[in-house]
Amino acid sequence: MPLEKKNSIDYVMETASGPHFSGLHSLTAAASPFSDVNAPNQPFVIGVSGGTASGKTTVCDMIIQQLHDHRVVLVNQDSFYRGLTAEESKCVHKYNFDHPDAFDTEQLLDCVLTLKSGQSVQVPIYDFKHHQRSSDSFRQVNASDVIILEGILVFHDQRVRNLMNMKIFVDTDADLRLSRRIRRDTVERGRDVSSVLEQYAKFVKPAFDDFILPSKKYADVIIPRGGDNHVAIDLIVQHIQTKLGQHDLCKIYPNTYVIQSTFQIRGMHTLIRDKEISKHDFAFYSDRLIRLVVEHGLGRLPFTEKQVITPTGSIYTGVDFCKKLCGVSIVRSGESMENALRACCKGIKIGKILIHRDGDDGRKLIYEKLPKDISERHVLLLDPVLATGNSANHAIELLIQKGVPESHIIFLNLISAPEGIHCVCKRFPSLKIVTSEIDAALNGEFRVIPDSRGEADLCSNTWIVVWLMKLGTASTLTGYAYGESGVGPLSYLLELNDSFRYGGEKPFRYMIGWQEHPNFNEFVKSKWSADVGLL
Repeated sequence: MPLEKKNSIDYVMETASGPHFSGLHSLTAAASPFSDVNAPNQPFVIGVSGGTASGKTTVCDMIIQQLHDHRVVLVNQDSFYRGLTAEESKCVHKYNFDHPDAFDTEQLLDCVLTLKSGQSVQVPIYDFKHHQRSSDSFRQVNASDVIILEGILVFHDQRVRNLMNMKIFVDTDADLRLSRRIRRDTVERGRDVSSVLEQYAKFVKPAFDDFILPSKKYADVIIPRGGDNHVAIDLIVQHIQTKLGQHDLCKIYPNTYVIQSTFQIRGMHTLIRDKEISKHDFAFYSDRLIRLVVEHGLGRLPFTEKQVITPTGSIYTGVDFCKKLCGVSIVRSGESMENALRACCKGIKIGKILIHRDGDDGRKLIYEKLPKDISERHVLLLDPVLATGNSANHAIELLIQKGVPESHIIFLNLISAPEGIHCVCKRFPSLKIVTSEIDAALNGEFRVIPDSRGEADLCSNTWIVVWLMKLGTASTLTGYAYGESGVGPLSYLLELNDSFRYGGEKPFRYMIGWQEHPNFNEFVKSKWSADVGLL
């Protein structure tokens, strides 16, 4: 293929495909001292409980059939029955198979933990006719995307419950369960009807009342009618598919949201990470991605129902936008997200927070200018790259000190590192994070990898702030900013006067930015008839 074609934007957009959170290969990320990116993804564990013959296996089979695009394994609690001793076998009709003590819960727990760690496991095979485990054969179960744990008492032990991401209780009429139990035990397990009825009355029903029914309160979803309830099963499968499409961090921190990946989003990320992309194209595609992040963040705000009259006289029931809203950008690069926010929210107020590194670990607040009524508003906090999370935490603390409830803050990022998400979410669990992609890790220089063109370019219209003092007016500081869009006063920074005091006879400058204006002297002389000097 010609080089021109391979480097074209259309080609990149066409060829980008597949679900992803980062296009980084693990060999690159392995250099990070903070993150084990080679660790396997945690599988989604589903517990399915219910009374005997309630339809648990049918529900599990239907879920497995609909999750055909994923690896799914079924682990039956029945496989972990304890083998009866010789003495117990002589009085098997007196043995309660529906009591929690009938199961080897420790082995079941070890099995699920092994599967969750990404390793295969050998599950015992139980002989229901002889009430013994097979001594020479096992069922090999491999690591999978989804683990379904099914049994009458899988909710009984809290340790087992804690391993589950979703708990389902299959609720079926008792008479129907009894008829199914009779048919199953006589056909599949070689028992006669009288022994089945005797066991049901003596053990099965009391155990259901004492152990199984009380565990229903732990269920996330209750399915009436079992496998006949196709609507409930379809909804469960949709939820599982959504969870499987989430980054593991979104499962740990449910207030972290990654916008759904599409070919377009994947293509735009491919472009902004290409070191050969032009600055113009980088700014264009970054702005597009930032706009999507802002829109997604706005969707996390509270809404109220509202009715309007349409031009045809009909009543349309919709929603009303959140009225009390403002943005706050973390200077420097947070300002690159302001245009997208203004495009989405007409006339929105935007505040500024400038935080400077003070030593290796600390942060120093240099400047803040926020709406006076910010405590009454929902806040969209803007910073395109969430790396270590230290500066973000400092900014969030400031907002909370100003009276903003933690739950009213939505932190918008273009790219996030796992370390930053951990840092912010552990400290502020009620805050929401919205990002377009979670990258693999930070490298030894605290840069997000696989990286984009860099934090500087994420703010393509970043101002180089120049502080000058005119000769003869030593009491006055004047702020000007140079950027691609031109030169203009930065009145909101004039409150920094106390931080940068005049220290000599010559004019001076203070610069915030990543590169100096190549013709700084000429630029200054065109604005001031004075020699340029440095502190």
